[in-house]
Amino acid sequence: MTERVIVGSLGGSFGVKGEVRLKSFCTEPEAIADYTPLYTESGRSFAQMVLTGQLKNGFTARIDGITTKEEADALRNTPLYADRDAMPSLPDDEFYYADLIGLTVLDAGGATLGTVRNVMDHGAGDLLEIAVPAQSDTVLLPFTKANAPTVDLSAKRIIVDPPEGLFATDDQSQDKS
Repeated sequence: MTERVIVGSLGGSFGVKGEVRLKSFCTEPEAIADYTPLYTESGRSFAQMVLTGQLKNGFTARIDGITTKEEADALRNTPLYADRDAMPSLPDDEFYYADLIGLTVLDAGGATLGTVRNVMDHGAGDLLEIAVPAQSDTVLLPFTKANAPTVDLSAKRIIVDPPEGLFATDDQSQDKS
């Protein structure tokens, strides 16, 4: 498990006085301000954040150290991370995306299908992006209890029951040609 968890991202400036657009990835979106200090991948930290308004897909906010439109625009598409110990404990059937990335994906028979490369949420539910050995394309698996009945963080694996044909084997690929 990593020491930090992604909690949101900055979307550039809002106005001309250094306010930023902010997208929260938290279950309770406004809770992002409670997890300060927040960090960027480069190690920059923001000790304070004040939410100043709500937008269609997020918030406007004031962040310490950002006082101009140019400074805010320079942070466009910057992920924000919080220390894991600042985050709430999760129920047994919920996971931080960072904990799923890198887990080995196995089928019910124990055969390795791939490795979780990323976790995405485009609004209709979480998707596991799985890198499959010897394939350049990845497989997107809806992360549901039916498709991924077992997530074992201590063993670093996910047991999946994917829809038929999602993970095409070389034999199946050749049969279709």
